[in-house]
Amino acid sequence: MWMKALRVIPRISKEEWTHLDLVSRWLVASRAAVFIMTALAGAIGGLMAYRDGHFSLSLFLLAIAGIVLAHATNNMLNDFVDHSRGVDKDNYYRSQYGPQPLEHGLLTRAVFMNYIVITGLAACGIGIYLAYITGPWAWTIFGFGLFFLLFYTWPLKYIGLGEPAVVIVWGPLMVGGTYLVVSGGHWDSMVLLLSLVYSLGPTTVLLGKHTDKLAEDRVKKIGTLPVLIGQKAARYTTILLWIIQYGFVIGLVVAGWLGFPMLIVLLAIPKLIGAIKIFLKPRPSAAPEGVEGENWPLYLVSHAFDYNRRFGLLFLLGLILEVIMHKLM
Repeated sequence: MWMKALRVIPRISKEEWTHLDLVSRWLVASRAAVFIMTALAGAIGGLMAYRDGHFSLSLFLLAIAGIVLAHATNNMLNDFVDHSRGVDKDNYYRSQYGPQPLEHGLLTRAVFMNYIVITGLAACGIGIYLAYITGPWAWTIFGFGLFFLLFYTWPLKYIGLGEPAVVIVWGPLMVGGTYLVVSGGHWDSMVLLLSLVYSLGPTTVLLGKHTDKLAEDRVKKIGTLPVLIGQKAARYTTILLWIIQYGFVIGLVVAGWLGFPMLIVLLAIPKLIGAIKIFLKPRPSAAPEGVEGENWPLYLVSHAFDYNRRFGLLFLLGLILEVIMHKLM
């Protein structure tokens, strides 16, 4: 179950839940399958610090643990707040594609709050320690991270600011923050650019998710960006962000700021074409037949996540090759 929960959001009955160990329950409750996006962000920051000759393995591992635990806390807090506000009632989108611990009666509010508090305190403890030993800029990043953790679910998600928040969190805060603490307080403008390139990927995943549940969110008066701009504009915005990612990478290589190994991300283009074909068409009103409908009601988000995972891993591989080439020169 640990491996399954890290790959997909498993559908589990109440009876199956009773037989799960504590770690499995935490992984399912925190939606651990999406942690790969966070781990990749931290890995990018750590790699850049290593390339620049400022690297501490212990601080790197702590930073990865901190941002993953913060992500887990936000996911569970999101579920807690939505449940408390009645958002998940009446078979709401989130309750259809995977277990919602509170809505499905898998955990009591008190136990679920314990999950949130313990995970959140662990994340904050790591963040405070890293900020203390790094300096003022790290405290700034910690403060912004705490703000987005606490207020993403409400009110940011309700007023169309959830998606812009992801650009900041998975970019300058996660990638840049990891670089800052791992390098011992150093900074590099290149890291900021790379962080923005990467953060567009998780942003497109969120856009896919919010477009999938646009109709339900509109009824619940949750003003996500797709609700505000409409389905077609949201789908086309997602495609545009994917194209911008390639533009950034190619531009940085042409300018000589990155080496040619980064062009390995072009191997994700076949996957990109498939995702674009899906996003060019309106979302179906019912589950498509075959493989495409397996994860319903996850549809656009499934394709966005699948593509983003491919691009993100190739992006990381390109950076690894870039670092090797940099060290050999």
